[in-house]
Amino acid sequence: MKIDGDWRRDPDAQRLMAALADAGHSALFVGGCVRNATLGAPVADIDIATSAEPHQIIDVAKAAGFKTVPTGIDHGTVTVIGAQPLEVTTFRRDVDTDGRHATVAFTDNVADDAARRDFTMNALYAQADGTIVDPLGGWDDLQARRVRFVGDAGQRIAEDYLRILRYFRFHAWYGDASEGLDAEALAACADGAEGLERLSAERVGREMLKLLAASDPALSVAAMGQAGILARVLPGADPAGLAPLVHLEELIGVAPDGVRRLAILGGEDVADRLRLSRKEDARRVLLRDGIGSEAGLAELAWRHGTDTARDIALLRSATFSAPLPADMDARIEAGAGAVLPVTGGDFAQTAKGAEIGRKLAEAEQRWIASNFTATRDELLR
Repeated sequence: MKIDGDWRRDPDAQRLMAALADAGHSALFVGGCVRNATLGAPVADIDIATSAEPHQIIDVAKAAGFKTVPTGIDHGTVTVIGAQPLEVTTFRRDVDTDGRHATVAFTDNVADDAARRDFTMNALYAQADGTIVDPLGGWDDLQARRVRFVGDAGQRIAEDYLRILRYFRFHAWYGDASEGLDAEALAACADGAEGLERLSAERVGREMLKLLAASDPALSVAAMGQAGILARVLPGADPAGLAPLVHLEELIGVAPDGVRRLAILGGEDVADRLRLSRKEDARRVLLRDGIGSEAGLAELAWRHGTDTARDIALLRSATFSAPLPADMDARIEAGAGAVLPVTGGDFAQTAKGAEIGRKLAEAEQRWIASNFTATRDELLR
């Protein structure tokens, strides 16, 4: 079994792997690059696993003309700087875990390294020529799009409770929806749910946004709800509108968006529980509030832009099980291109101070009510 792609033939990666091999070390592609290449999905990052220990990685890389950064040297990771950064990590085995962090020991055995990984599809390796190295049967699982924990699911989760959320994310991105979620994995996630309280809001938030950015996360999020996971990470969230939203997005060709989908879930204290950025939360609140607002699409487009107006139209239709307005695009375009024909200065001769603002706001409302057709003279009258 072999995989290929431009990423595999990356000159820096090939030169580094050859240098490690010449120095007597094993060097294998690992993780996302192998998984995605197998599925025909884009490869963003190149990760390499090796029997070389960190100081040896640095020595070999420098001798081959690379610069290095000890990004996670205590855990065996060195970043080798090429045309794109290469993450190079020593084969490891877990010595101790506490549900969030692991103490590791270095090993020269790839099977030990595979055994500490979360899912079998992430425990696939490839030699420099693309030949697959599969210590745990991950190849068959990946071909079947089966997300399966390495070894005992409960033990893997107890090592790092973030793996509960990662399980649902990986199923949304790589699983076979027609087969559903693995019963053993779901039971282990439900049993370990209390451990989610030990995770930082940042880690939970990143995972949730990655999950919601999948092409269709509805099945995974619904399963989270049934397993009691969603109520722990986002109390008050309701996944009922997510599947209709995804359908509408696909209908009009809108790209997946985690914040848009987060808006339809709702929930309590969302910004704090997921540690959203100010920009992310401001947009989420705007979209969430827009679902029940009385503002028309033209007004929304005028005030907030075409993308926001379209997003609110999608959210309203998904929430209320209604079709999208037939003239949605025309309404949004009309509002986005409209220009209020009066300014505060037009009222300065007949009003002063705060009264100017009130008159301008009243004129604005009449202009919107006229479907943006009222003229300057009409508004000043």
